[in-house]
This record gives sequence, C-alpha cells and structure tokens, in this order.
Amino acid sequence: MAPIVSISNLSKTYASGFEALKGVSLDIEEGEILALLGPNGAGKTTLISIICGIVNATSGKVTVGGRDVVRDFRDTRSMIGLVPQELTTDAFETVWNTVSFSRGLHGKKPDPAHIEKVLKDLSLWNKKDSTLRELSGGMKRRVLIAKALSHEPRVLFLDEPTAGVDVSLRKSMWDVVERLRASGVTIILTTHYIEEAEEIADRIAVINGGEILLVEEKDALMAKLGRKQLRVDLAHPLERIPESLSSYNLTLDEEGQCLIYDYDTSAERTGITALLAALAETGIRLRDLSTRQSSLEDIFVEIVEAGR
Repeated sequence: MAPIVSISNLSKTYASGFEALKGVSLDIEEGEILALLGPNGAGKTTLISIICGIVNATSGKVTVGGRDVVRDFRDTRSMIGLVPQELTTDAFETVWNTVSFSRGLHGKKPDPAHIEKVLKDLSLWNKKDSTLRELSGGMKRRVLIAKALSHEPRVLFLDEPTAGVDVSLRKSMWDVVERLRASGVTIILTTHYIEEAEEIADRIAVINGGEILLVEEKDALMAKLGRKQLRVDLAHPLERIPESLSSYNLTLDEEGQCLIYDYDTSAERTGITALLAALAETGIRLRDLSTRQSSLEDIFVEIVEAGR
C-alpha cells in the first residue's frame, strides 16, 4: 500500500540564507501515529508547513494521498487537518460558527451532526455559543483542534497540541486521538512532552538541524537503544570504588551511598550475577537494589547529541 504522506528529498532555504530542511525524505503510513521529535529550531514546523501548503519548499516533493501538495493544493489541503502551535482565532466569533466555517472553508457541505460530535468529544458543547474571547487558553486550544477535525481529514497534524493545556484536557485529547486512529486517520504529532510520544506513538522520527536522524518503530527503538540501570544502595557509604570492581564500569554517586551499573537488556549476559558476587567478595553490604529502564527521552537526547 502506498504511504498516505510521501516526502522526497525536501529542502528549504529561507531568504536569510538559513537552511531549515536539508534533503528530508520520509514516508508516513495510513492509520499510524508518528511522533516527530526534535529540539527547537530542528525543522519540525517548517516540514509540517510545507506539507500543509503554508510554506513553499526550495526543492523536493511532497504527496498526500498520492497527490502533489503544490500542483493539487486544494485536494491535498482538504485531506489535512492542522492544529498549529499558535492560538490564532477570531476573538469575536462563537465556537459553533468558527468550527462550522472551517468545515466550509475546506469545501465540505454543512453537517451540524458532525460539528456537534466534534464539540462534544472535546468538551466544548456547553461553550458552543460563547465567543472565543470569553474562553481560557486551554479552551481556545480545544477550538483549534475542533477546527482541524471539522472537515473530517484523513491526515491530522498536531503541532505541540498540549502546550499550556491542563492535565485533564491532555488526557481527553489523547482519548480523541486514539478514536481517530481507530477510524483510520493518520496522525503526526510534535511534542515537548516526550512521555506522550512514548505512550501513544507507533513510530518515532527524530529531526535535528533540518535532517532526519532516525525513523524507527517505537518498540523496536526502545528495545534496540534502551538500556537498564541497576542501582545498588549501600548499607555503608564508600569513599571510592574498590579496584577489584573496576571491570564493571560502576559509578558511585556523590554521597557514596549508591553504586550505579548500566547494562544492555538484549545482551546474552547482563553481568548482574557476577557483580553481586564480586560485591559480596569485597565485603560491601547492600541495603537495596532497584532497576530503571531508559525512557524515550533518554534515547532522544542520546540520538540528538550523537547527531551534532
């Protein structure tokens, strides 16, 4: 099956000479949730803006549903929903009219039942007659999401959708995202809350300096790059690590109360059994043991640092 979004050798250089994208290629499959991660200025928003037809690429090609985003702009734009970072709304219009107008703007016939469902899904129904200037920042962000869903897009871009949003709304928003994915909508998410990407994404793409550093299934990425850490809490503090333990590459915390041992979960032998035996031989008494798995945030930082 052809990808719903196909990006081929995409580059963007602004008039200032800044090269925001450098030959980016990426295929996004229909019905998946792709988390696009990268530090500020990495090129995430520029990439999304080009796909959505807001910014023109310097070179390269993008297709959505098999159609070119430049040549077939109207067709591709009608397939895309975009929730931007900025809160851009008409302050004096009502929620209902704002969302309904957005549907018509994308060439769709009026469908009050669909607009009602979207507003109820986003807990906006009781605000449908309120003007946007009466709403809180979190409510305004809900309206942006409702606008993006008003025309029933096949592809939904969420550019930092939970920035400034309370925990309750964040949870309800991800419930909506899961329902959309179940209905076949493709979702591309950028977020600074990496734990969100870890929880809901199918694949992870990491971008930095205008280049894609990695595209990987989330579970495969966690298995491949994720490491575990064994923390050994000591009954009595140490001033330094004994020479007999030097082969284990241990780290001693600042207080001397804890030894930290990193190991590869995919290795045939973790070395933990041998380490515990060596500790016993040196007479070091343990108070507690605990393990910690690398998070997606740890992996992301490692990839970005390596790509610099």
